[in-house]
Amino acid sequence: MLSLVQDLDLRFGAELAEHADAIEDIAAEAFGPGRFTRAAERVRERSPHDPALSLVAVLGSEIVGSVRQTRVAVGGVPVLMLGPLAVRPRFKKRGIGRTLLALAADTARLAGERAIFLVGDRAYYTPLGYRPLPIGSIVMPGPVDEARILGLDLVPGAWQGVAGLVEPRR
Repeated sequence: MLSLVQDLDLRFGAELAEHADAIEDIAAEAFGPGRFTRAAERVRERSPHDPALSLVAVLGSEIVGSVRQTRVAVGGVPVLMLGPLAVRPRFKKRGIGRTLLALAADTARLAGERAIFLVGDRAYYTPLGYRPLPIGSIVMPGPVDEARILGLDLVPGAWQGVAGLVEPRR
């Protein structure tokens, strides 16, 4: 898979302010207008993503993928919420999303973060180290399929005992 990414001559880097419109276009392509009704969007309305922890994939001068991370707290414990992760349709299945996820985890570790959670597809995320969190342990500000809430320990045992409402980090 990495060879597919290398064959594209992609560059990966930190999200910059000038990437905002392209990232919004990619999210609209990937998720449509329904994305604004999701519980994760309620979190992002109260806690904007952190550009220092968010990344883009660039081919030539075009942003072809992005991943954002938001500093939040679950039951008062600092964690990151990952998402959205999106890749332009014509560049899917080339390892770009998986590379963005790996780089996002590395960036979070370097920033001293301990854990990441997301709402997503188990089949995609579990091979990348994410695991289902206990049903009821993460309380989102809106309806969510709790079976889709997955967590990644950036340090061993980071999710142990963490439970509660997702809130802005203080």
